[in-house]
Formats: sequence, C-alpha cells, structure tokens
Amino acid sequence: MNDPKMEQLAINTIRTLSIDAVQAAKSGHPGTPMALAPLVYTIWNRTMNFDPQDPIWPNRDRFVLSNGHASMLLWSILHLTSVQAVNADYETLGQPSVTLDDIRKFRQLDSKAPGHPEYHWVSGVETTTGPLGQASPRAWAWPSPANGSPIISTSRALRFLITAFTPCAATAA
Repeated sequence: MNDPKMEQLAINTIRTLSIDAVQAAKSGHPGTPMALAPLVYTIWNRTMNFDPQDPIWPNRDRFVLSNGHASMLLWSILHLTSVQAVNADYETLGQPSVTLDDIRKFRQLDSKAPGHPEYHWVSGVETTTGPLGQASPRAWAWPSPANGSPIISTSRALRFLITAFTPCAATAA
C-alpha cells in the first residue's frame, strides 16, 4: 500500500483496537501498542515475508513479540491481515485466527487473545514468550528452514523486532 492516507488509517486502526481492548479488559497498558503501531505496520507490510493465507509456510518470517504490554499489536495485526486459523494437524480451517470478538475478549478467562500469547492456541503466534524478555533467546536460536543457521541471520524483520522490543538484545546485535 503506497497511499499515505490509507497507511495512516491502518496504523490508527491498530491503535484504536489496542486502546479499546485494553480499556474493555481493564487490564494492560495501551501506550506501547499505540507508540509501536507504525513500526509493526511497516514491518508487516514492507519487510516480512509472510502469507496470511498460509500461516504455517515453513520459510515465513516469524513475528516474535517479547513484550506482553504490547500484545495487542500482535492480536490487531493478526486480525487486520486476516491470518487464517489452522488446527492441531496444521490444516487451514478457512476462518480467521483472530476475530473482532476475540479482541473484545482480550485478557479475559479462556480468551484466544491473552495478555501473554501462547504458542499453538492461535495461528500467527510463533512461540510462547512467557515473562518479559524470554522471546529474545528463543528467536536468536530459531533455525532457518533455508540453511539451518539461526533465523536471525536470514530475517531482517525478526532482527529489527528483537532489537526494537527487547533492550537486552539491542546490545547483542
């Protein structure tokens, strides 16, 4: 998308979804998703190699978020890009992995959109990050399907995300 007005609308939509979900949950912090919405929009639309229709494609770039305060960024982008759901056998189900109703239930008991995303609950969540900063070591060690080396060496988007979201990784980069 090269239309600046549409890009700004998309960024503001990520921000608005984040504000509304955090407010409805009465839990979390909207500041980080609001501030990082332009970054996430840019990475998903200009840098990442990812097909929302095939979220388990082996050579995809992985979006690893190591900041639970910003988890609405992940839920928003999965919803807005229409990432498709897959089942336990990795078969595409033909429905979105995150719906607007899922976002309305953000941080609620049994929600598909918890404050700290869990791998294998929702398509597009690449790893369980746990406490703050735990995704960094996981992402650094992720093998690339192309050559077996750590994926960080082949994925500009992932390297940038880790550096941007996790201060300890910024010094290691």
